[in-house]
Amino acid sequence: MESVALVQNKEDNMPNLPERKVGVVSCSGEELAEGTVARLAALRVLHEARPGKTVTICLPLFLAGGEGDRAFARFHPTITIDGCDLRCAARGTEMYSGKPAASIVVSHLVQEHGIDKVEGRRQLNAAGKQAVDVAAQRLTELVDEILGPPALTVLNNPASGPRQPKSGGCSCGSGIPTKKINIDGKLVELLALPLIFQQLRELRRSPESAADELLAMAKIYNLVPPEDEQTYRDTIAREYAAFCQEVSP
Repeated sequence: MESVALVQNKEDNMPNLPERKVGVVSCSGEELAEGTVARLAALRVLHEARPGKTVTICLPLFLAGGEGDRAFARFHPTITIDGCDLRCAARGTEMYSGKPAASIVVSHLVQEHGIDKVEGRRQLNAAGKQAVDVAAQRLTELVDEILGPPALTVLNNPASGPRQPKSGGCSCGSGIPTKKINIDGKLVELLALPLIFQQLRELRRSPESAADELLAMAKIYNLVPPEDEQTYRDTIAREYAAFCQEVSP
């Protein structure tokens, strides 16, 4: 009985360690369609395939000196996904936090799988959508190799029905704040929006001139359905205007 009690006491005194997660660092370049593929594939894994197991790391903030994101990448495994051979995400992660556990280059996957030319930075063509499927599947496999496979795979599972975009919170512990906004009567939580507002405010961007820039930056970290882009654009711009009024001296 005494030995059992000792074991129980040791278990009670064990620290509650945070759940191990995989950080996903995606290329944020929009000048190439492959960069859009990288971003959409990362969002699909974050929100649909492995929610709760993966964390997005904001590449621009990471490179600009975001200590919370750099600290996470130093102590948790990371996977980078780049659009092209410049490998901005992989090189930046290795420079500031250590070599990624794995890296993906979309242009290589396209060639490897014989996918046609990927086109369309805002609206991907059929080849681009196929590349998103392939990249998301590969990223999911790498996450599972690092953490161990889950009991049920939901990516590309016909029985699971059509994919439904989910709003992305940041209860993951990456240190990236979120903001909830009302989109056509639905409350949507957008990742990194407070930081985007703060950055553009510091750059003295007016709400009237920043609408397109706000949407482009929000799309780096959040899944915005193409048919709802105008609604997101207008709503985010209004929220930014309110933010500017609140912080004005």
